[in-house]
Amino acid sequence: MSTKIRLARHGKKGHAFYHIVVADSRSPRDGRFIEKLGTYNPNTNPATVELNFESAVKWIGVGAQPTDTARSILSKQGVMYRNHLNGGVKKGAFTEEVAEQKFAKWVAEKEAKAAAAKAAVDAAKAKTAKERLEAETKVKEAKAAALAAKLAEAAKAAEAAAAEAAEEEAAENAEAPAEAAEEAAAE
Repeated sequence: MSTKIRLARHGKKGHAFYHIVVADSRSPRDGRFIEKLGTYNPNTNPATVELNFESAVKWIGVGAQPTDTARSILSKQGVMYRNHLNGGVKKGAFTEEVAEQKFAKWVAEKEAKAAAAKAAVDAAKAKTAKERLEAETKVKEAKAAALAAKLAEAAKAAEAAAAEAAEEEAAENAEAPAEAAEEAAAE
């Protein structure tokens, strides 16, 4: 029986979620499998992989052939490198302790690269948020200045209208005594 390590698709349309499984090569993609090794979620940034590391190394060691995508995922998780180191130990090229040291060094380098990449993404997000905040502040200030100008113009117009009304009232008041004097003289 030829075994494959491959992805079984789950999730909904347009939002795929995969199980990493060991299956007979003749079984359907989402069908019967021998063992579930973990999950792969490409929808997150970065993609989330949960993997039973020891079981994956065991299956690679006994000859299970990963598909291209599964090989990429397993390589990024260190399963393929660990299998390579185990082969070196079996051949006597180096001891188990040396293999553990090499693998620990590889894991430390990988984690450092991942942390640097995450810091770069976080810095880019922070920069974008800062630029967006500055742009919003400029727009808000422009709107506030336009509103202040409009209110000042309305206040000037109200003052002019009040001044005109006062002038008209003063003129009417001045005309009223003159009319009363004319009426009194006419009588």
